[in-house]
Amino acid sequence: METPDANRGTGDGRSSGLSSEAATRGSATDEEPKSSQSENPGEEEAGERSTGGTTGRSSGVHVGGETTLGTIETGPRGDQQEPLAVEVEGVTKQFGDGEDSVTAVDGVSLEVSQGAIVGLLGHNGAGKTTLIKSVLGTVLPDEGSIKVQGIDVRDDPRAAFAHVDAMLEGARNDYWRLTVRENLRYFATISGVRPDTVEERHNRLLEQLELADEADTAVRDLSRGMKQKVSLASALAGGADVVFLDEPTLGLDVESSRVLQTELRRLAEEQNITVLLSSHDMDVVETVCDRVVIMSEGQIVADGTVEQLLESGEPSGIRVASPDLSTSAVATLRDRFDVTAVESRPRGASLEMAVGGEEIYELFASLREAGIDLEQIDTVEPDLEDVLVERTNIRRGTGQ
Repeated sequence: METPDANRGTGDGRSSGLSSEAATRGSATDEEPKSSQSENPGEEEAGERSTGGTTGRSSGVHVGGETTLGTIETGPRGDQQEPLAVEVEGVTKQFGDGEDSVTAVDGVSLEVSQGAIVGLLGHNGAGKTTLIKSVLGTVLPDEGSIKVQGIDVRDDPRAAFAHVDAMLEGARNDYWRLTVRENLRYFATISGVRPDTVEERHNRLLEQLELADEADTAVRDLSRGMKQKVSLASALAGGADVVFLDEPTLGLDVESSRVLQTELRRLAEEQNITVLLSSHDMDVVETVCDRVVIMSEGQIVADGTVEQLLESGEPSGIRVASPDLSTSAVATLRDRFDVTAVESRPRGASLEMAVGGEEIYELFASLREAGIDLEQIDTVEPDLEDVLVERTNIRRGTGQ
């Protein structure tokens, strides 16, 4: 077995917590990690993880922020409340000084119950990456406190970060020249877990993620979808309580993405882990997450279940149908309005249009002038992306 350099990344397998001075500086921007340029890109950031044990499962997020949609918790709790997996209170992080300073996270408070799968959404620069890095221990906040499994990361970083692990975008947390099984054994080892004590766990992970047949194959020889699965398995290899997943389905085909989503949901339930998931794929977030937290300009602007967020959103347009909507009539409407969908019918067509306010009256006037009689008209309910845009625009002062 080829042994990776344990001195790269976090050195001692992330048990070191916030001992590095570099962790206090962070990055000047709130960008997602960039892909490695090495021959084996997975190796440059391999080892940036930590793991620990598992506990029971309940579901829910409690947020202190600008806008919330209430709190939902699922699962029996009894008289004794389970400990929170993650507690963030009044966290602020600023990069730079003076006029050039940037406040990436601005007084954020967030509580995540054990076993929840939470989607963290926001445009680039919203602050979500800095917040996650603060939870992972790679950025030290200027103000506020963070607890993982009830342990304050400042008071006892080694103990706190023993419960945390991460799956980086592009499978960059794995060593591509090692086999699948060797990666699992390595990351379990640097987490302080004896590999021989988790062999059964690793075999189960390999079976659950359909990696058993490739267990002795070098990661570099696998497809992108398989690499993503290896990255997830490595993040779970040591038994972490809290796992951060950065774009877990990026670059996967539809089938591979669906398989990974299904396995993630099942693994979270069976192993009682807490997942913080960052993704630009709204379908993934809607399918997998118990709750969704939206950030903009360093603050939380919305929080709730997917259903709550969708119910809070404004209609994204209207849908009309008519036997009089010929091809030429549809073309005319396209020239004047934002037609987002067209469905041909045996007689006429159905259109969805992103119109609102005074523009609706203009649309009806155009239809009347063209002699188009409507047989159906209703609103188009917003999807999660519509809610994201609406909430972030309101925060930026550009909403209507």
